[in-house]
Amino acid sequence: MSHSSCNLVQSPCIRKCCLDDEDVCLGCFRTLDEITGWTSYSEDEKLKVLGHCTRRKQQHDQKYKGN
Repeated sequence: MSHSSCNLVQSPCIRKCCLDDEDVCLGCFRTLDEITGWTSYSEDEKLKVLGHCTRRKQQHDQKYKGN
């Protein structure tokens, strides 16, 4: 089994990196610590991070897009 097939949870990176004042990427909505630690996280930890990203994106959209 190749190493890449062991990683079921893919990175949410969309290659539009721009950190806000709280060090959250406005492309994928991960914190700087989550970005740098991604490769060392377990699959469960990655799923938790993705949940945090979803909440951060929703909060951002509500604040800046009025949704």
